[in-house]
Amino acid sequence: MEGGDRRVLRERQHLIIDADDTLWENNIYFERAFEEFCGFLNHSTLVPQEIRDVLDAIELANNHVNGYGSLNFGRNLQQCYRRLVEREIAPGDMDDVMSFATRILEQPVVLIEGVAETLRYLAARHHLVLFTKGSRQEQQDKINQSGLGAFFAHTAIVKEKDADAYRALAAEHRFDPRRSWMIGNSPKSDINPALAAGLNAVFVPHAHTWVLERQEIVHSGRGQLLQLEQFRDLSRHF
Repeated sequence: MEGGDRRVLRERQHLIIDADDTLWENNIYFERAFEEFCGFLNHSTLVPQEIRDVLDAIELANNHVNGYGSLNFGRNLQQCYRRLVEREIAPGDMDDVMSFATRILEQPVVLIEGVAETLRYLAARHHLVLFTKGSRQEQQDKINQSGLGAFFAHTAIVKEKDADAYRALAAEHRFDPRRSWMIGNSPKSDINPALAAGLNAVFVPHAHTWVLERQEIVHSGRGQLLQLEQFRDLSRHF
């Protein structure tokens, strides 16, 4: 079912759906915070991409220990600032750097086009599960603000979405892997681990997916892979 196959799956399916950058905008706010950080750092020689490379390395080292979310992102920015700053760190600098991240928490939840009506359509026909990672309170707050919670039979917020997490989710809810689909924008957290766990997957790309969530899609398991252009296209297949 790769690419443009429009076959409709009429039998009731288990649809496991990602949240950030699948249902609502998320990474654009982190990108804006990074731009503010670069302006505040005002490095004399490093361009933003070089600063980004340093931050990426810090996040790769810290995320598997500290997890994700805005506050951990702020701590990573602070570590990056200490490493790169060319002037003496002034009182209040660390608070200013953290503020770039905490302002992310103040952003409204903006649904991606077509999400609400598509979920309404899918929820009447299939079993929906919301599966997201990050700070439990931060993710729950976004779910509440989104108004989408009622479409899902279950919600799971985990520290990391790897193949073991998908196996545990499927076992807990007794999902038949042949009728279970992970839907999301991230090859790293949504598509590859779901396929590795023996589930099917639907890749719905987002133009601003976080760079650390990008990978080549590895389709070597038994599951089927469907690639769509936008979330609302799900109604043509399910």
